[in-house]
Amino acid sequence: MASRLLTKCNLRSLSSWRQRGLQRQFAATITGVPLKDEHLFTNEHYELRQSLRKLIDKDINPYVDEWEKQETFPAHEVLKKVGDGGFLGACWPTEYGGMGLPYSFNIAIAEELGNIHCGGVPMAIGVQSDMATPALARFGSDELRKQFLTPTIAGDVVCCVGVSEAGGGSDVASIKTTAVPKRGTEDYVINGGKMWTTSGLQADWMCLLANTSEGDPHRNKSLICLPMDASGITKTKIHKMGVHSSDTAQIFFDNVTVPKKNLIGEEGKGFTYQMIQFQRERLWSAASVLLSMDMMIQQTIEYTRQRKAFGKSILDNQYVHFRLAEMESEVEALRSLVYRAAALHMEGHDVTKLASMAKLKGGRLIREIADGCLQFWGGMGYTQEVEISRSYRDGRLLSIGAGADEVMLGIICKLSGTLPKS
Repeated sequence: MASRLLTKCNLRSLSSWRQRGLQRQFAATITGVPLKDEHLFTNEHYELRQSLRKLIDKDINPYVDEWEKQETFPAHEVLKKVGDGGFLGACWPTEYGGMGLPYSFNIAIAEELGNIHCGGVPMAIGVQSDMATPALARFGSDELRKQFLTPTIAGDVVCCVGVSEAGGGSDVASIKTTAVPKRGTEDYVINGGKMWTTSGLQADWMCLLANTSEGDPHRNKSLICLPMDASGITKTKIHKMGVHSSDTAQIFFDNVTVPKKNLIGEEGKGFTYQMIQFQRERLWSAASVLLSMDMMIQQTIEYTRQRKAFGKSILDNQYVHFRLAEMESEVEALRSLVYRAAALHMEGHDVTKLASMAKLKGGRLIREIADGCLQFWGGMGYTQEVEISRSYRDGRLLSIGAGADEVMLGIICKLSGTLPKS
């Protein structure tokens, strides 16, 4: 009974600690350094992050537990509020509703989204801002951008990405979905299917990668803006071990017709365009887990400081506070890598290697920190009453989605010249 009372006391204390705003204060600083003093950020970045944080605290976090239980969240409602704040198109052209800001603002937004108490909602926001739209913003026709990019930036529509398939995830070149020109028309006819589609059940349009011809698998693919209300599309919900609030679906295409004018850029350049999108997605993904890892560590410090065992707090054990110090150091190293990659990207450099490194490190590190912190929570960490168990489940996805760890290693080896020649 005494142990149960102590546990409840600790949980109330942690809740009070979070409500007092220490989470927000921590988000505004990095190891005690004001965000505006970081080389990548200015006062404008800080102000944008403050605005986003207010939206998160008011319109997202109070409802996360309910959305997790429902295994979905109201994407149109939430993304509209995010879009109204200007957070879905910070870097996109002003003529399409964006703010035309440097890429560093996207990184600031991605990092601030780590204050959301789950992984599913930030991921849907990232799909909208950095995963489904980069190729459209860069290569799409003016008409196509007005039709799809403008309402996406505004949050008036929900979008998704259609790349992975049941038989081809990280191996993008092997996808089987086809978009064949329909004879005598200006249309494509799409057949096949997509897997693991974030926001797939609620999306209004999909950035679809499909084979538009035969031949070289790196030159026969195209990206197409596909309205998700088109005839012949069916959807099935996927139930997952984590990111429960994320609406994830398997999509089937049965003779779906879409106008050729919905083609993004040039036909046959889809594989290249998608690789460009992946770099944005991977940097976004690495940035988006920084604060969530910070918060796991800080919450664990607070819990272990209060929790007593064998006559002293768990935190007073040298292994525990040394291990937490190692974790903090690792997060700061990743943060520096993300910031450096973003700065070089802004200077026009190819950051494929650095983005792959950041994605690899982020996926492995969030697993390591979630596992290590959960261990210090003991049995309480294995319950659904505390956020660390959710972080443990949600964090596992980063080493799989947007290119598995093994794919990241292959890219790094190829660009380092160490990959064996076939």
